[in-house]
Amino acid sequence: MTLLQAILIGLVGWLTSMYAPTGLVGSNSFGKPLAAGMLIGIILGDVTTGIILGAAIQALYIGVVAPGGTLPADVNYASFISIPLAMSAGAGPEYALTLAVPLSMLGAAATYAVVTLNLYFVHQQDAMIAQGKLSLAEKMPLLGQINNFIFRFFPIMLINYLGSGFAAKLLAIIPAQVTDILKIFAGMLPLIGFMLLLKMIVKRRFELVFFVFGFVLVAAAEMQIIPVVVIAAVLAYLDFKYSGDRKEGSAI
Repeated sequence: MTLLQAILIGLVGWLTSMYAPTGLVGSNSFGKPLAAGMLIGIILGDVTTGIILGAAIQALYIGVVAPGGTLPADVNYASFISIPLAMSAGAGPEYALTLAVPLSMLGAAATYAVVTLNLYFVHQQDAMIAQGKLSLAEKMPLLGQINNFIFRFFPIMLINYLGSGFAAKLLAIIPAQVTDILKIFAGMLPLIGFMLLLKMIVKRRFELVFFVFGFVLVAAAEMQIIPVVVIAAVLAYLDFKYSGDRKEGSAI
């Protein structure tokens, strides 16, 4: 990976982070692993591989939420470091997933460091507003953004630039037994993400039958995704219609 590519990935990673100038709009769109993989693929010249790796990480973190302002994992770090390193090393989704977990924890620590340091600027802004120095108070968010840039751009850029060759060497020296174990755990991680998502959207245990049916259609019947989606839409409509009729009848 060239220095220019590392810089571009670092800039995109910063702009699509939670506290970047683009805000939640950027982090909830191009900051997601699937879209991030596409952008990284454009920068590195392999969009297909970028999207494939992004989809794998997206499955891992599909059920992650930030309740009450807590950040269990920083998907931005996981995406903009693990995907480029895996692409540079010529590795597959398993390697990207293995990197994503510790990197997401590192990103969460960086985010907490930013918000902690920026508390100082918040108190300074309150004091300036109380003193009537509104023009200076308006500039305080810019100072806070400096911390976010430092903790976001430089780690992403440096790890990608310095770690591109290191990632390839690391794959070569890792024993086959360790690699096999990592593949097993990496294959289990997306299941955790889907289980977290199901826990939020499934209201009745009976609804799990639909997900089992869909799995059977794809895994056993080897149906394409579009027919499965059409079948799912029909079942969802029937369930909505007749469950609504039952509720109305019970109310009467």
